[in-house]
Order: sequence, then structure tokens, then C-alpha cells
Amino acid sequence: MTGLATLLPVAAAGLRRRKAAFAGSYVALTLGVTLVATTGVLLDNTAGDDSPLGAPSLHKVLLFTAAMAAFVAVFVVAGTFAFAVAQRRQEIAMLRAVGATPRQVVLLITGEAAVVALAAAVTGCLLALPGAPALAAWLVARGAAPDGFTAHPAAGPMLLAAAVGLLVALLGAFTAALRAGRVRAVEALADAAVDRKVMTRPRWACALAGLLVLAGTVSYYLAAPTMPATPGDQPADPQLASQWVLGADLLTIAALALFAPVIVPPLVRLLSAPLARAVGAAPLLARQNALTAVRRTVSTATPAFLTIALAGTVIGSTAAFADAMTAQNRATTAARYVLRPGAQPLPADALHRLVAAQPGLRATATTPTVVTGLGADRAAFADTSEDSPASAPASATVVDGDLATAWTLPAVHGTPADLHGATLAASDDQARGHGWQLGDQVNLRLADGTVTTLRLALVYRTQLGLDEILLSGEATAGHLAGAHPGAVHLAAAPADRLGGELTDAREPGPDPGAHYAWIATSTILGPALLYALIAIVNTMVMSAADRRRDFTTLRLAGTVRRQVLSMVVLEAVLVVATAAVLALAVTALTQYGTTALLNHRVLAGQATVPTHIPWLPLTATTALCLLLATTASLLPTRTALRRPTTA
Repeated sequence: MTGLATLLPVAAAGLRRRKAAFAGSYVALTLGVTLVATTGVLLDNTAGDDSPLGAPSLHKVLLFTAAMAAFVAVFVVAGTFAFAVAQRRQEIAMLRAVGATPRQVVLLITGEAAVVALAAAVTGCLLALPGAPALAAWLVARGAAPDGFTAHPAAGPMLLAAAVGLLVALLGAFTAALRAGRVRAVEALADAAVDRKVMTRPRWACALAGLLVLAGTVSYYLAAPTMPATPGDQPADPQLASQWVLGADLLTIAALALFAPVIVPPLVRLLSAPLARAVGAAPLLARQNALTAVRRTVSTATPAFLTIALAGTVIGSTAAFADAMTAQNRATTAARYVLRPGAQPLPADALHRLVAAQPGLRATATTPTVVTGLGADRAAFADTSEDSPASAPASATVVDGDLATAWTLPAVHGTPADLHGATLAASDDQARGHGWQLGDQVNLRLADGTVTTLRLALVYRTQLGLDEILLSGEATAGHLAGAHPGAVHLAAAPADRLGGELTDAREPGPDPGAHYAWIATSTILGPALLYALIAIVNTMVMSAADRRRDFTTLRLAGTVRRQVLSMVVLEAVLVVATAAVLALAVTALTQYGTTALLNHRVLAGQATVPTHIPWLPLTATTALCLLLATTASLLPTRTALRRPTTA
């Protein structure tokens, strides 16, 4: 073979013979592009802070959702295309034996991958057209997006998703083809499928680089004078701090996934040790197959590892932040009771009515609002464009009454009693980010469009469950038309509840901030987790469909159908068990780091939270992965065994 054209018939024959591998690659990339394009379109349809009042910014949540989707899609797509090439090891060796050069092999495989990837990218973009409005409707139903939010087609995100998908797929196929092209011709005569040198030099480099980035990120979290800032903002946003910890979680998962070819073989050997003492043939075959076919084991375990690890780390981190928020709120709560809206909002004059009905009652009303242009120059408010510094929104809470009646905030500068008149209070992160000092005059625009200047009267330590800007009730009087109190904090039980719900402030209960944190977590995790679960089925089907020749050989050697099916089930169990152990290690490590960060940097002596492993999510996702893996392995295996066995 001297020309690439002579290899085209071989490529066509390979396409017909390995339909499952090409179909699996097509499905993985199609769904990956769909996922990334869908979240990208939603991100393109958000501008500013479109989230419901009190909820995390929808734009920022979708930004993390898109990042999570891209993270999972890159791993799955690259791994699937590389696995599809690795399945053709003997075919490539035969090509080398009859004269194909490494360059021809690489061009052939990359060309095939390009055709599949291009078709998958186009299909993924088309599926994103109905997918984006469907995801938008789900976000509205979950309370993460305002009523009426929808997604309109956007070419930019779809083209970017398609381009990234094509690039990742081609890189995965190219690197695997480059490695396979070096197969010596004599290896074509070998019938064994023992994988050697699975951990290549480029993978070593990426794995070590990932460790360095992870170490740098963790060091920054622990050593920085303030919590890391959110994208595009100078100050920190504590209500999205859990998503910043998510970045460290993803880096940990990525680093361990890159080291998988080194970690998986000894772990499989350990987990399968009981099978070595088994009497039957199925356990012994399952153990040896998992140990010798390292690439297959790693490729099939990766989606399961991503699923279990993401569920464990993300849910665990969110639960840790929710616990920290609850503990911090309990430590700072000064009120004895809190009156919140019931079926209807509290009256706008709820505070005055309560005090008038019960003279001497100490009560403070808090009303959520949004201000813009926080700290901007006075002249900047003349510019009403979206890019103007005076248009940047910030969540704030109006405190009508004595701040000390509601909360006992740890003051850094000033006292809570100073929050009256034309004043505001800010967290230390906000003050540090803006360069404010106690007594500075701060410009801002109120919700009704009024531009005002308030004196900074209090700087308090950043609280997870409290806005970073507090406005005096006197400063906003007459500027909150139509606004209703979000809560009234009371020193004693009121004579009239005004149709609201009265709760004991010192009893643990559902925290609105924690509620929105869980909404943000499900939004970020849900689509990526669904894709990872589908990827488990996809890779298992690819693996089982490629082993028809192995199954035929076993049947000819005298193995009965039940033994072959038992072997396949045990291999799936080994794969999921290996993924679960690795995911547990990642979860334990990240949970320890998260609680250390919370206790050391966020709570800082106000309260402490213990390290908890989220056993229920880990167990549930492991069971789901096991069910999907065994089912996806058994069905194609049963189909293959129904075919007549010939020598």
C-alpha cells in the first residue's frame, strides 16, 4: 500500500464491521454538543441579574452550568473517540503488517473521526434548538429563572459548541491513532489484548499540570485575604462561594481521572482479589479481562466515576455550605421570632401595625431590594447603557428599625447602632473590594431610579446568608413603592400575625439562602449528570458490541451462555466498584477541604461545621450506575450470544 486511496475500502469495511463503535462516538459527541450548545444559548439569553429576588444571579449560575457541561463533555467525548480507536488495535496492526505507514493510519482514522464528528456536531446543534427552550422551562419551574424566561436561538454559542466538540473529538482520535500507528507489524500476529503503556507521556504531562493547578487553587483559597471574587465583579459573592469551591472539586476530579491508567490496575487487582479464589470460570475470566484490558476498563469506568464523583462532591459541598449558613445564621440571630409572608405578602406597613398594636414591642423589618451603580462616580449615573458602571446591579437589604434587634453581626468597623439616617452597611469583602473606609460617601441608585449618596456607617464580617449591602430604612423611605417586607424580626410574639407565618428564630429551619443554593446546585449538576449517565450506557454498549469475537471463542471453548453472561455482569460490577472507590476518595478529600475552608475562612470562630460524607447520594448514584452498566452490558451480549457459533 503506497497511497491513502488504497486504504479507503478498508475504512469502508471497518465502518460496516464496527457500527457500534462509530455509533457510540456519534452519540457521545451529539449529546455533548447539544448539552454545551443548550447551556450556551441560555447563557446568551441572560443579561445582568435576571434571577428572582433573593436568588443567585441566573447569569452566573448558567455560566457555571455551561462550564460543568463542557467539563463532562470534554472528558466523555475525548475518551469515547480514543476508546473507539483503541478497539481497532488488531485491525490497525494488520494494516501495518500489509504495508500501511503510520502516517496513512493516522490520516485514515482521523478522517473517519472527522466525518463522524462533523455529522454529530451538526445534529447536536439542531437538537439544541428545542433543547434550550425546554431547559429554560425547567429552570422556571425550579424557581431558578423568572417567569417568562425563555431561550431564543443564538448562532454564536452553537457554533462554538460545535467547534469545541469537533476539536476535542479529533484530538482524542488523533492521539489514539498516533499511538496505534506505532504498532509493529509483528504485533498483528498476536491474538492477546494485553494493554501496555496506557499512561502516555502527554497524559503524564496533563496529569501533573492538573495537580499543580489544583495545588495553586487550594493555596489561593486558603491564603487570599478575601474569598475569591466572582467573574466580572471585584468583591466576593458569598452566596456563590459554593460554586467557587466547585471549581476545586472539578480540578480534583480531572486530576484523578487523568491518573486513572496508573490507579485503576492495582485497584481492580485489590477489588477482584476474592474472585481469584473462586471455583467457577466466570469470576476468573472477569478478573483477568479487567486486568489485561486496561484501556477498556478505564474507558468504561470514566463515565461512572464522573457521575458518582460529581454527585458526591457537588452535593457534599452544597450541603456543607448549607450547614455553615444555618450555623452562622443561628449564631448571629438576635430576634426571638421571625414573621415571614404566608400565602400573601406581608403588608407594606407591617412594622408600624405590629408596633401600634403592641406598644413597646421591639421589631425590625427587612425588605430585599436591588441597587445599581454601587460606588460609581456621580457623573456615571447619566449613562444608562448596560455597560455603564452605574448599571451594575447588587442585591441589598433594607433594615427598617434597630439592626441589633434582628442580628448580632460581627462588626469590623463601626457599630450596628450607627445604621440610621442616610447610611448603609457593607460586608468587609465589599468594603475591601471597593476600597471603602468607614465614613466614606457611597453613591448608588435605588430601586425607583433615585440616585443618592449614603455614608458607610458599619463594616461587618461577610455572612453567607445575608446580603453584603444593608440600607437604613430612613435612607429608602418613599423609594420602595410596591415593596413588601421579606421578614419582620421580633423580640416577642406579636399580638397579630397579619396573615404571615411566625417561626421561632432560634429553632433550626429551612433557610431561604440554602434553598436557593440547592436550586443553583441542581441547575448546575442536573444536565451534566444526565449526560454522564447516558455516557455510561453508551460506552458499555460499545464495549460489549466489540467483543463478539471473544464471546464466540469462549463458546467454542465450551463455556455456556450463562457463564458468559455472568462474566460480563461481574466485569460491569468491577468497573462500577472501581469508579465508586475513586469517587469516594475524591469526595472525602474535597469534603475535608471544603469544611476546612468554611471553618477557617468563612465562619472564622462564629461556628464550626463537621466533615460529612454524603453517603446517600454516593450510594444512590452508584446503584444507578451499576444498574445502567449491567443492563447496557447484558443486552448486547445476549444479542451476540443468540447468533450461531461456528468454528
